[in-house]
Amino acid sequence: MILGVGLDVVHVDRLRHWQRVPGLLERFFHPDELDAALSRGSGAILSLAARFAAKEAFGKAIGTGLRGITLKNILVLNNHNGRPCMTLFGNAREAFERTGAKTIHLSLTHERDNALAVVIIES
Repeated sequence: MILGVGLDVVHVDRLRHWQRVPGLLERFFHPDELDAALSRGSGAILSLAARFAAKEAFGKAIGTGLRGITLKNILVLNNHNGRPCMTLFGNAREAFERTGAKTIHLSLTHERDNALAVVIIES
């Protein structure tokens, strides 16, 4: 059964600005996310924008928003087939478990100026 759906869009210029502020990306992204995204060279900002959209979509899907959740506790990486996967830690995991959910479905996309993410939470 679907317990929640979240959708979010992030304008890529937002992440370009964050990239110029020392320490800001490290505040919002897990170190493994940063490593994976920055290894993409010119596609790094698009990748980070999509991952940030996924974090926002997660908050919408669980129905509480991101209040009380450390964004670095939401890790978005691609598996060996390229499929995006979300791993939760700490207070993000606790918020997820409070919903009674068992599975997270995630889809990411980006093109030039925008990145989008959809999160579906299922019991």
